Amino acid sequence: MTAETREESTTAPGSAWAPLSVPIFRSVWIASLASNFGGLIQSVGASWMMTSIAGSADMVALVQASVTLPIMVFALAAGALADNYDRRKVMLAAQGFMLLVSLGLATLALLGWITPWLLLCFTFLIGCGSALNSPAWQASVGDMVPRSHLPGAVALNSMGFNIARSLGPAIGGAIVAAAGAAAAFAVNAVSYLGLIFVLLRWQPPKVERQLPRETLGVAMAAGIRYAAMSPDIRVVLLRSLVFGLGASAVPALMPLIARDLLGGGPLTYGLLLGAFGVGAVGGALCREQIRNRLSNEGIVRYSALGFALAALVAGWSTWLPLTMAVLFIAGIGWVLALSTFNVTVQMSTPRWVVARALSLYQMFAFGGMAVGAWVWGEIAHGTGIWTALAIAAAEMALGSMLGLRFALAQPEKLDLDPLNRWREPRVDFDIQPRSGPVVITVEYRIRREDVVELLCVMAERRRIRRRDGARHWTLSRDLADAEIWAEQFSVPTWLDYVRHNQRITKADAGIGDRIRALHQGPEPPRVRRMIERQTGSLPSGRQPGPREIAEPLTDPNRSS
Repeated sequence: MTAETREESTTAPGSAWAPLSVPIFRSVWIASLASNFGGLIQSVGASWMMTSIAGSADMVALVQASVTLPIMVFALAAGALADNYDRRKVMLAAQGFMLLVSLGLATLALLGWITPWLLLCFTFLIGCGSALNSPAWQASVGDMVPRSHLPGAVALNSMGFNIARSLGPAIGGAIVAAAGAAAAFAVNAVSYLGLIFVLLRWQPPKVERQLPRETLGVAMAAGIRYAAMSPDIRVVLLRSLVFGLGASAVPALMPLIARDLLGGGPLTYGLLLGAFGVGAVGGALCREQIRNRLSNEGIVRYSALGFALAALVAGWSTWLPLTMAVLFIAGIGWVLALSTFNVTVQMSTPRWVVARALSLYQMFAFGGMAVGAWVWGEIAHGTGIWTALAIAAAEMALGSMLGLRFALAQPEKLDLDPLNRWREPRVDFDIQPRSGPVVITVEYRIRREDVVELLCVMAERRRIRRRDGARHWTLSRDLADAEIWAEQFSVPTWLDYVRHNQRITKADAGIGDRIRALHQGPEPPRVRRMIERQTGSLPSGRQPGPREIAEPLTDPNRSS
């Protein structure tokens, strides 16, 4: 962080406003709020324009689908880019791209050249820019504020979006009514300028990259592997999918609640949206106080139960004030649960892979919402709104009980900074970063009475090794000497081996320390690093050169 981002907060640590005392976060947050307003105004303009140039309801629905689809499709790739490149530059590229697309859309709309499919093309491109921007922005929050302010910063981001969602559509409708959809597109284009200006001024410290960047495919695979081998992140993905599936019923069916249950029109729908949005803002403001009293699991569980109750009452009520009151409660539950998922992912993940972990979380949460919106719509069409909301409420209630088996972690005290103990070992012949596969064997001498403890510790060691890129991990016992145990794994190349060791965090160090404490004997565990070579690949009669001979890379005094 820069000195600016390290500046101590003058606001109480438990205050919801504490992250705004950090200048760069405050500037980016305000600029992002303006950009969120612009995006929602653009969405209203696009939907309204589609109603005037296409008679099909399916085409109108595709406007929103074209914006959200790229998040599902490209989120992981965007996360890989954000982890491998300067996140500020990734955000600048995304904002600049969306600015150009929005200017093009505004120009063509003003000239009257927009067709339905051309409009969908532009909204899809804007969605692509948003998909590229989101992981980099969310991962950058941890670069801007101290770790103690991260939960509050995530809640403030949710609050900003919900403020825009509450007021943006009304403002967008007024702009479209007064000046047309082209004006709404132009407003959206202007809304990007503030964030671009702030990002250009922000100068985060340059981190010297010691290793080459991963290719896109390798980086995406590493992100999936890290999440799959991290129990805390797996729980978040499961719980966010289940929560998104059930919670999507309320926003998806809100227009039908306004029209069919309350007998209202656009004004009633706007009031319901406003009540939900105000509840979300209130949830963000009181999150710090709730967090001081409840665990992450408690927050999500009560949020889900409150949301289930709100959905049940909303499906039964025909009185507008009552429906608005329960949607206010639903808004609180919505922002508390989603911000808790986001914070848990960020605090459970080291910085080198945090954007990819966040992108996976987005894919699961948005995937649940997308599938849920379709499912609840089909149920409401076939059996009625009340039935759809009642089933959604039951799903939310049952989902809250998942915490009895899959509880969210409390990762606030995890130290995920790099351990930095490892040094690249000496080798006896020339080796290139791409050379491999490399097979590593670590030999330990373990007393018979310590075998059970060794097996327990090695189970966690296996998870950490595989999470950080190791393959074919095995643990073996010597038949001739029962006290000799060998841990073995492989990596595709020497570069992957170096990368594997540099990913070890301070939180992982305890496992290695426990294993070394079990090791007996005057010498440390013996480490052998060997590079695989294929036989029979040389022409007959030719002597192999020194680089073609398989030799052990052995250094007993180095960590594996």
